[in-house]
Amino acid sequence: MDKIEKAKHTKKNKKRNRLIFRSSILIVLFAALLFAVVSNITAEEDANVDIGDQAPDFQLKQVATNNEAALRLSDFEGKGVMLNFWATYCEPCEREMPYMEQLYPEYKEKGVEIVAISVDATEIVIDNFVDQYNLSFPILHDKNSQVLDAYGIRPLPTTYFIDENGVVVERVLGELTLERLEGYLKQIEPN
Repeated sequence: MDKIEKAKHTKKNKKRNRLIFRSSILIVLFAALLFAVVSNITAEEDANVDIGDQAPDFQLKQVATNNEAALRLSDFEGKGVMLNFWATYCEPCEREMPYMEQLYPEYKEKGVEIVAISVDATEIVIDNFVDQYNLSFPILHDKNSQVLDAYGIRPLPTTYFIDENGVVVERVLGELTLERLEGYLKQIEPN
């Protein structure tokens, strides 16, 4: 009888430990979900740059090209600018990049520039990503998050559509579809 009681006790302990472990995982997942929801809700309110504001100028190094000169937002004065904040580890960012590349040649001719600002830690991952997707629009590296902080970016991707006068026309949090992207690009075509 002693072995049977011991086996029952061991089985009961294993069940209890499994319940505690599973409950802990559920609590952590719920907390992460709650954090994500609250972050997205407050991201709308926390932005430093809003629709109707003058887009702050900045200077960042251009990467993934033979010409690694620094670019300023003011270099595109007189053009519409799509300013996309992204990272290689961001799946929605990865999904929208081919759309940006598809529309870039057409809208560049119409006076609209697409500029992507990567917040990745290293240039090599950006270079590999650009090569993988054969991207031709300017890619800038915000290594120290100075522009990310200046604009108050929370979720990635976040995209600003800026008119030829440097005024923010739209701010989009999250992934863009091809149709939505083209609609926003049309809004910032210079007159």
